[in-house]
Amino acid sequence: MAFAAQTHTAHHGLGDIFHATVANLRGRIERRRTFNRTLNELSSLNARELADLGLNPGTIRAVAHESAYGAHL
Repeated sequence: MAFAAQTHTAHHGLGDIFHATVANLRGRIERRRTFNRTLNELSSLNARELADLGLNPGTIRAVAHESAYGAHL
């Protein structure tokens, strides 16, 4: 009687882990840059300009956070 077995193993080498970590870090850096850029741009607007956008000074951080990281769940 012939018997054949095929096994699949998930193998994540050190290189794969390193590349995934670097990609994750790059994504986090880019999201933080988006947050900072949005925060700075909105902070440079006066109250009237913010009102024209439907914002007020108290919502700037939340809007910048949503811009960079997505909506709060």
